[in-house]
Amino acid sequence: MKTAILVVAMSLVTMLTRFLPFIAFRKKTPAYIRYLGRVLPSAIIGMLVIYCLKDINLVKRPFGLPEIIAGICVVILQVWKRNSLISILAGTVIYMVLVQVVFGA
Repeated sequence: MKTAILVVAMSLVTMLTRFLPFIAFRKKTPAYIRYLGRVLPSAIIGMLVIYCLKDINLVKRPFGLPEIIAGICVVILQVWKRNSLISILAGTVIYMVLVQVVFGA
């Protein structure tokens, strides 16, 4: 019973956070919200890239090669296919194969 109440509560909070902007800005979205909608996705992706690459050790084997190879593959796929899901998924798979099989951590 506790689990069901917890699931319902979490669902309601999640739905509230999704619907609140539409309720609050029914008539016209403020300019700063539109600005944030334009710049935040790129800023968040940039921060994620920095976070993912922050622990690369360039003086110890494998010298950051799995991260560099996977990153290059992501960039090439994104430019070619223009599909973030495919780019990120392929980059993750390539990185994991490189780390687990090729470079054998």
